[in-house]
Amino acid sequence: MISHGGTGRRVARAAALAVVLAVAATACSDGGGSGGAYGRGTTTESTAPPVTDAPEGPSGPMSIEDLKSATGGASAVKESDVEVAEPPTGPAPVDNVGETVITITDAAGDVTACCVMVAASPEQRERGLMEVTDLHGYRGMLFVWDADTGGGFWMRNTPTPLSIAWYAADGSFVSSAEMAPCEDSDLCPTYYPEGDYRFALETFQGDLATMGAGPGSKLTVGGDCPQA
Repeated sequence: MISHGGTGRRVARAAALAVVLAVAATACSDGGGSGGAYGRGTTTESTAPPVTDAPEGPSGPMSIEDLKSATGGASAVKESDVEVAEPPTGPAPVDNVGETVITITDAAGDVTACCVMVAASPEQRERGLMEVTDLHGYRGMLFVWDADTGGGFWMRNTPTPLSIAWYAADGSFVSSAEMAPCEDSDLCPTYYPEGDYRFALETFQGDLATMGAGPGSKLTVGGDCPQA
């Protein structure tokens, strides 16, 4: 979940929802680089109940225009020309979320492209990947905002260790963190980025490195996931 506070951050909401991102699959391909995967959503100060309703927000494949609107015209949004070798193996495991291709160019210039789910609305970011145990071939979830934010993430009700990478509107790497599982507790720690960001990518813990998502890397967002 996402924790917000301070200048440029939204106040933490009373009814929190945690997000679980589970098994990373093989939807990434190399364009001269490597691949990896996974995700979660927004913090609170109270017990997070089970989620039964699909979150409101953009759903299905997102066009460049959709992504530009959802990200406040972020320059990182551009069509990818790197082929994704393997499509998702089934429908998105979370109802009513977006879908797109992300491309990560690492510090050495190696490029990896993969399909991810997109959480663009407050409801989608709060819902995240709670209760998900199979990603159906998606490599993770990309959280996007229409303006820069600085809020942190926590792991309440999230049993799987995750990695997170934050990126600026121009796709430049901000920072990353390794996040430990936490039960339904107000004492779960919050993980903060080292600066403001426009995008947050969650994967299985350790998979950011295989995707090239580290210092000096560059993110681009946009493209059509291949169909199974």
